[in-house]
Amino acid sequence: MDERRNDGVGAAAVLGLLLAVGLAAAGYAVGRGLFAARASEQFVTVRGLSERDVRADLAIWPIVFNATGNDLSGVQEELEASAQDVYRFLSDRGFEPSEWSLSSPRVTDYVGQGMRREDGLQFRYMAESTIAVRSGKIDGVQKAIQESGELVKAGVAMIRSYEFQTQFLFTGLEAVKPEMIAEATRDARRAAEQFAEDSGSRVGAIRRAQQGYFSIDDRDPFSPDWKKVRVVTTVDFFLADD
Repeated sequence: MDERRNDGVGAAAVLGLLLAVGLAAAGYAVGRGLFAARASEQFVTVRGLSERDVRADLAIWPIVFNATGNDLSGVQEELEASAQDVYRFLSDRGFEPSEWSLSSPRVTDYVGQGMRREDGLQFRYMAESTIAVRSGKIDGVQKAIQESGELVKAGVAMIRSYEFQTQFLFTGLEAVKPEMIAEATRDARRAAEQFAEDSGSRVGAIRRAQQGYFSIDDRDPFSPDWKKVRVVTTVDFFLADD
């Protein structure tokens, strides 16, 4: 009877020992796994920049002019004559009719607005038209703008419009995007390598990358036909101990 009891106690002890060893081994393995996981999560977040100056490839030049008078039909005839002068001016400088368009006239009736001659009214009607030049001939548009005084000499009453401004645009972003993204990523890796060198580690693979927005702005206030394209990328690089 006592022998059977002693045998049972011994078996239980052996079983408990084996269980303890198994738990310890499992705990060690889990601990090593967590350590490895934490080590693999060491990373650095850096930003990379890519900038370049590009020439505008599209110009939009609104040529705004008006005519005034007390007879509406006479005002319209003056507008049409001015439009023909503008067409000749553009044709002489190599622009095609497909590169410009004429807006419908905007007529202001000052008498209809309640003004009287006693208020200093000199004419009843003022009509305004705009010929919008849309062209990829950037140099040609700039030269024509410089020579637009010839239109004034021809009798075209050009006016400065704050509503319609000359614009120079860059539309070729898709062509430069891939190279700029790659350049920004290389710049980010250089920053990560500098960090790794300072911290005694080395740069591994990319953990995560986020492309920033592309911005296109005038390079400076004095050359609107030149644009600065800019993109910033944010990249996480894995780090490994040397």
